[in-house]
Amino acid sequence: MQYKITSPTKIKSVVQLPSSKSISNRGLILNALSLNTEPIINLSDCEDTQVIIDAFNSDSNIFDVKAAGTAMRFLTAFLAGMEGEWIIKGTHRMHERPIFPLVDTLLSLGASIKYIEKEGYPPIKIKGRQMKGGEVNLSGSISSQFISALLMIAPLMESGLTIHIKNEIISKPYIDLTLNMMRKYGINAIWCENSIKIKHKRYKPFSLTVESDWSAASYWYEMVALLPGSQVKLIGLEKESMQGDSKTAELFEYMGVTTKYLPDGVFISKTKQATDRFFYDFVNEPDLAQTFIATCCFLNIRFVFSGLQSLKIKETDRINAMITEMQKFGFILQAQKNSILSWGGERCDAETNPVIHTYDDHRMAMALAPASIVYKSTLINNPEVVSKSYPNFWNDLRSVGFEVEEVS
Repeated sequence: MQYKITSPTKIKSVVQLPSSKSISNRGLILNALSLNTEPIINLSDCEDTQVIIDAFNSDSNIFDVKAAGTAMRFLTAFLAGMEGEWIIKGTHRMHERPIFPLVDTLLSLGASIKYIEKEGYPPIKIKGRQMKGGEVNLSGSISSQFISALLMIAPLMESGLTIHIKNEIISKPYIDLTLNMMRKYGINAIWCENSIKIKHKRYKPFSLTVESDWSAASYWYEMVALLPGSQVKLIGLEKESMQGDSKTAELFEYMGVTTKYLPDGVFISKTKQATDRFFYDFVNEPDLAQTFIATCCFLNIRFVFSGLQSLKIKETDRINAMITEMQKFGFILQAQKNSILSWGGERCDAETNPVIHTYDDHRMAMALAPASIVYKSTLINNPEVVSKSYPNFWNDLRSVGFEVEEVS
């Protein structure tokens, strides 16, 4: 499938954002661990959340998490402590994403897990049982989802769990989010310097309401930054959010976008001139990187972005994907050390009718859809990938005046 996206001249509208995927996915695990019978309010309807729901409702012991990395990591840890035998598999790309840091750690804690195909990668077979717990050492450079997965099952371990983290922590706000949510379910952790300690204790049920997704909001901030005179109210965002990507509001100030907080969301508008240079370390907010790479290029803002090391092992290699796709629009980006991406103003001839390849990556589609604002119209391959986190994205674009036409 291919969509042709054509932009309006300005946006003045109200948008109901999707619920936070990160909060929803953690909430499902914590609800199960606490034996909570209360339904989660405003649960995300995205594919990543749905595969966890399907696993919990399945009569089978074989779970297909498709492209959902969060589900793969969280369910691996969760099922390792549940009585029974389980198989977890996913897409071809999921089977290329390493899971051995999590599996090796679980094995050291008493889990029984075997690789079915390639050593260190899904699919995996789990024989669930109670784990003894203890102390483990992990590098902060691994995915924060590995650490979050371990933290959520830690209270069920006989001796609890202490995680000693070495090196710089990637995506620390996601670990904070996990601990904050565990606290709501009655579990307090002690985080002292580089160690997190959780004692053996039962979870308590909690009535969870999920806030709107700040990562999804970033694409609307991008559109407002590129369309002078635009004003958008985004429903359901909270100023005192648990989500690390709430940093969106502060960072888009540099793009000229102002945020006004309301009781039921935020009001955003382009009220000032954007900066001409932008330097930022995205180690804590890697999911915002593609949005800012595209926004800066389209606004002619030179940039140097560091802390991008986790982008290499996402749904695709996002660093190389952005280099390739931005070149189609005439921008030459430079990568260094697998963690830095920069643009110093270097240009090349843009393609006459660029077609955006999405690489089975929802964020590639949504971060580059606003290119239609600058280039009149944009063609996007496999636009359905947005279902991973924001199923209603294209309908929301239509509702504010974008033309979204299926052309093949």
